This record gives sequence, C-alpha cells and structure tokens, in this order.
Amino acid sequence: MKSQKTPQTMKPATAAKKLGVYLEATPAEFQDGVVSRDELNALQADPPEWLRDLRRNGPHPRPVIALKLGISIGGLARGGVTGSLTTEEIEALKTENPTWLRQERSTAAEVRREEERLKAKAEAPAKAPAKAPASASAKKAAARRSARS
Repeated sequence: MKSQKTPQTMKPATAAKKLGVYLEATPAEFQDGVVSRDELNALQADPPEWLRDLRRNGPHPRPVIALKLGISIGGLARGGVTGSLTTEEIEALKTENPTWLRQERSTAAEVRREEERLKAKAEAPAKAPAKAPASASAKKAAARRSARS
C-alpha cells in the first residue's frame, strides 16, 4: 500500500524570510495561508509584481537592511534601527552616514578581515612543528650512551 506524499509546507513568516521580504508588507492572501515548497520555488523563479515591488522599494526586514548598509543585524540594533525601512530610508541613511553607521561599517570590515585571515590560516598547509633543541642534560645522557657502546 502506497502512502500519498504530502507537499512540504511552511508558515508565511518562514516563506517571507526565505524570499527576503517583510511579512507585514505582503498581501493578505500570502499572510493568511500556508506556502508549499513548490509555491515558494515558483515565487522565487518568477516573482509576481507585488514581490518585485517589495524587493525593490521595501519595507525591508532587518537582515536585508543590514546587508544594504554593510553592517550586522546587531549593528542595526546598536544604531537604534529596530523596525523595517524602505529603500528610500536606507538610501537616506547612507547619504547622512551617521557616526554609528560609520563605526558599525568599520567594525564589520574588521570582522571580515579577521575571518579572511583565519580562513587563510586554516587553508595553509600545516607545517610540521620544528624539533625542539635537546637540553644540556639530554645531550650529556646521549654522549654517555654512545661512549659505552
């Protein structure tokens, strides 16, 4: 007896996150239903006008805002940005370039440099540790052994 395969579904919040859009800005029919994996794939492959408009103009969720500003999500919170922003508001922030944004961009750049350094270090071939020089007492013991033979 074969069991019918049920389609994988997700909550609208999960689908909105995967699409990179702010859930509250999506149409009511999207927010009220469930989204199947096939529907999500179709939305990603051929986005409808409302999705293209949201991606272009916002409001954008915090991960997208952070990406557009070149900072972390934590940096947004430290800067006082707790909600969604439109593309126009993000561009205004970039133009204004407040102190907190400059500092967060600097911090993000430092983190990226450190990650690159660690990645390069991990990819470098592991060198065999150099043999430690023998201590004076070890040299004397080796000399006595060789003198006995």
